[in-house]
Amino acid sequence: MRERLLELKEEALAKVAEATTIKELQDVRVAYLGKKGPITEVLRGMGKLPAEERPIIGQYANDVRNEIASNLEKKQAELKKLAIEKQLAEETIDITLPGRPVKVGNHHPLTAIVEEIEDLFIGMGYQIAEGPEIENDYYNFEALNLPKDHPARDMQDSFYITEDILLRTHTSPVQARTMESHHGKGPVKVICPGKVYRRDTDDATHSHQFTQIEGLVVDENIRMSDLKGTLRLFAKKMFGEDREIRLRPSFFPFTEPSVEMDISCFKCDGEGCNVCKGTGWIEILGSGMVHPNVLEMSGFDSKKYTGFAFGMGPERIAMLKYGIEDIRHFYQNDIRFLKQFKQA
Repeated sequence: MRERLLELKEEALAKVAEATTIKELQDVRVAYLGKKGPITEVLRGMGKLPAEERPIIGQYANDVRNEIASNLEKKQAELKKLAIEKQLAEETIDITLPGRPVKVGNHHPLTAIVEEIEDLFIGMGYQIAEGPEIENDYYNFEALNLPKDHPARDMQDSFYITEDILLRTHTSPVQARTMESHHGKGPVKVICPGKVYRRDTDDATHSHQFTQIEGLVVDENIRMSDLKGTLRLFAKKMFGEDREIRLRPSFFPFTEPSVEMDISCFKCDGEGCNVCKGTGWIEILGSGMVHPNVLEMSGFDSKKYTGFAFGMGPERIAMLKYGIEDIRHFYQNDIRFLKQFKQA
């Protein structure tokens, strides 16, 4: 029986050495180590051996099986390595060839404008302040010198949720909350970007949802000249160093005096064109000195502190800067429109 096991071992090792593929190795494994293989057949005849020889033959049979299995594993590793080397040699990659360009996204034009404005004012020492889009009537109107019976409320047709809760109609409530959080102590220097909502019919220049960026400065000895200098710098940075501004008297309940700001037309340089409707000027934003009532309601002493505020619509600025003719393009997610602003 020992001679038969030795014979089988030599046969198996010879076939392992001759094998050239993984499949041939698997066939050798099944042929010699499988349940129906010759080694198993030899072991089944161990019952005929004397009792004292059975452990010796059994140990020898295990040694034979282990040696065959070990050689199979070594040969399989060698064949796998050769297969990988062959594949690498046959599938050489020319790394000098240009790669396939990967399409990447880009900023939405409205996002780009908002971030550009934020960066500009952060560079001037402002902080960014945010607040809830679902707002209390007190902060949206009353704290801004708009009591419940004030006629100016009709100018901002609002989405009310309850009698005292509504979707904010401007980002001015963020200014009121920010001033309140300072407990009557200046300085306050913030811009407040965010979405606002008004009941309006959507068309080329109006939307029921749009974006605002408002600014607020409160401190001692703040004057209208500070407001004018800030807005002049903003206009030149956003629309070019050649831009000039003009301030026209206006009315807002939360500022006194109030002014509208125009910039000289960047298309015709003040000569008159379709963009400025022949006037040479383009209206950009509203602003003014913070009304004493607003300061007092937020806890500031209006005899000690003064301030200015301004508000602008990034959609309008983007439309003017990029020549966009319809505000609805910003919200329709038309990929053809968005692709135009990769360099913006």
